[in-house]
Amino acid sequence: MFSYKSLKSGTDIRGVASEGGGAPVNLTDEVVERIAGGFLIWCEKHLEKPAAGLKIAVGHDSRISADRISAALCRAFTPCGVQVLDCGLASTPSMFMATLELPCDCAVQITASHHPFFRNGLKFFTPAGGLDSPDISEILAYAEAGEAPSPAAGGSVTPTDYMTRYAANLREMIKDGVAAPDRDHPLQGFKIVVDAGNGAGGFYATEVLEPLGADITGSQFLEPDGRFPNHIPNPENEEAMQSVCAATVRAGADLGVIFDTDVDRGGAVDSRGEEINRNRLVAIASAIALENNPGGTVVTDSITSDGLKTYIEQTLGGRHHRFKRGYKNVINEALRLNAEGVNCPLAIETSGHAALRENHFLDDGAYLVTKIIIKAAQLRREGKTLDSLIADLQEAKEEKELRFPITAADFRPVGEKLIADLGAYAEQAGWAVAPDNREGIRISFPAGEGDGWFLLRMSVHDPILPLNLESNVEGGVRVLAKKLLIFLQQADTDSVDYTSLREFLNA
Repeated sequence: MFSYKSLKSGTDIRGVASEGGGAPVNLTDEVVERIAGGFLIWCEKHLEKPAAGLKIAVGHDSRISADRISAALCRAFTPCGVQVLDCGLASTPSMFMATLELPCDCAVQITASHHPFFRNGLKFFTPAGGLDSPDISEILAYAEAGEAPSPAAGGSVTPTDYMTRYAANLREMIKDGVAAPDRDHPLQGFKIVVDAGNGAGGFYATEVLEPLGADITGSQFLEPDGRFPNHIPNPENEEAMQSVCAATVRAGADLGVIFDTDVDRGGAVDSRGEEINRNRLVAIASAIALENNPGGTVVTDSITSDGLKTYIEQTLGGRHHRFKRGYKNVINEALRLNAEGVNCPLAIETSGHAALRENHFLDDGAYLVTKIIIKAAQLRREGKTLDSLIADLQEAKEEKELRFPITAADFRPVGEKLIADLGAYAEQAGWAVAPDNREGIRISFPAGEGDGWFLLRMSVHDPILPLNLESNVEGGVRVLAKKLLIFLQQADTDSVDYTSLREFLNA
């Protein structure tokens, strides 16, 4: 029997939706229709409205399975009396905003983010935000049980262009933020390269930047193509970043920007072709967010650098709050802090997921990039660049990520025990365990002993122990890795494969 819970991926539903990936298709029409029925049951219980009469926006990224899945959703929704607003090609953040501005009761985005072309999935929104992990489990339980509302009249499918309005909102945001003498062309004289990776983000070049006077010559892969023939649309992917860096330099642009497939993440490149990514991206976003929030708190994931903490707390005068990896974890922590009265304007992961309080704590790559472009335009008037904003950011000389698979079927207790054992070992060895880490164990070492840190943690979803290492000196990561290897060689690691660590040290 097919297990619907196998499709759960944190706060998303994801599966194999197309042939060609070497895995059988499990996100079939029947499965999608049953998930749609389960979602309607969830809506009836949590929105306290009958399915009949609900307005639900449906959008999708550029994947080749998008039209099929969209049609399956409509086939399940309309017999229950749902009015479907078919938004077609859309970004994931726009589908949340559609719930507020169309308005509608909820929205479904068909996407699998940066995953390969043969995968796809579903994300769900209400005006209160994206559904969380327990909600997804509930929907999948209803789907597995075959639950769905009773048939009702009044269902319909209406083509709806919301992306035009969403793009117009971003243009107005730039006009207001830059406040140029020529209000309608605040980006005149700017050359900006956009790399959409053949995902849903091409609109940003042609519908946001170009109408405002920006020269978008050199932009690439703006056309939607669900097979992603040029590179993976992912700001964390090395090939993708090298591609946009080269395009930015080739075009002689002031700035380059890159999005993932569904535009909930973004990254940037300066005029020299240097990445504004990971810690640098977090630093710039923090500087922007704290401008009107002096002393505010920035929530990040657990693998941010020591230099970033110093920059946020000493240069910007804010507070840095590390939390668990997973963009929803970071966002939920920011929401919790604000509810407790803590001034927390930003939640951001090094992956590029950035959510600002001013934007409903929605992780929106286009919104983040828009804020960066506004800041770049403001700085230009002062004869400065984005680089000047993060001049005091101390960046590591070396960083490395390794992943240790856990072979035991019940993998989580194995990983948690190894982390606990490492904590006890660190205490005996006199190592400095970070007091503010809220995931796994982070251990710092002084100059002469690696001058950096490593973090061992459990993956959010998978049977893997990721290891992140960072050092302020050349060769320091190897020093840190050797210290961990000594521990692993005497620890209970029968179910943990740390071959990648040995291979790194033997390379």
